[in-house]
Amino acid sequence: MSEEPQVYLRGEFVPASGAHIAIFDAAVVLGATVTDLIRTFDGKPFRLEDHLARFGRSCKYARIDPPIDQSEMATVCQRLIDHNLALEPPGTELAVVLFMSPGELSVYAGAAGGGGDQQPTFCIHTFPLPFHLWRHYYEDGGHVVTPSVRQIPSVCIDPKIKCRSRMHWWLADQESHQVDPLAVSLCLDLNGNVTETGGSNFLIVNEGAIISPAAHHILPGISIQTVRELCADLEIEYLEHDFQVYDVINADEAMLASTPYCLAPITRINGVPIGSGQPGPVFARLMQAWSERVGLDIMAQLQGAELTS
Repeated sequence: MSEEPQVYLRGEFVPASGAHIAIFDAAVVLGATVTDLIRTFDGKPFRLEDHLARFGRSCKYARIDPPIDQSEMATVCQRLIDHNLALEPPGTELAVVLFMSPGELSVYAGAAGGGGDQQPTFCIHTFPLPFHLWRHYYEDGGHVVTPSVRQIPSVCIDPKIKCRSRMHWWLADQESHQVDPLAVSLCLDLNGNVTETGGSNFLIVNEGAIISPAAHHILPGISIQTVRELCADLEIEYLEHDFQVYDVINADEAMLASTPYCLAPITRINGVPIGSGQPGPVFARLMQAWSERVGLDIMAQLQGAELTS
């Protein structure tokens, strides 16, 4: 294999520099793409089977049949990790991305559109996790802003499908970044209930309990599943129900849960401090327990310190 990162595309391992999809692919023409993202800890994929199972459910909902089964996907993911991580500096962690579209649309292809059945475009690729982009969360705490753009109602697209049809998130971020260039958009539903951000689940802490928005509003995050398990280990109550901006402002703590960085403390909403305005003790306990689960100091890694095994 060549000494550059590899990508699995349409059933073949190809150099990343040569991995392309057509401009008439449904991913481009329709934004019809299901996806998932896994990360490594010390080079090992975390909860790979859970991510692949969620990817399979998204594919089924979108009526796109994967060309390989989940066992083969796991093998491909590991092969890419082994090859691509060896090309990176020591201490690098990878994101592993799967995406699939219904394939190329011959009606848009013109003379390039051939006959035959439409085949899905399936790709698995990796990239180094850019921890520096999230470092400010752990220095100053994060800021969420609730834009006027609302979450797409579940009667239109079920939020349990992880997809890339995300124009509303793009618009939400354009609005939120007028308030704070580093702000994270936290969308509300049509009734004013808190839902999620474009890349993470949102949690609050009230009287010692973790509270998640009701499940029908949000993507079933693998990270909040981990939080739920850690809460059971730590004897922290975990609840799911609707809540609003009022409840966030009056919460003791808030945090994001996402695969790349696990948890991030949120200390402001719409410019208003949450709790003490500093990362709180429940966040610290959860991050410590997560570190123990994966066998390395996640906070040190996120803040740029040396890995500890």
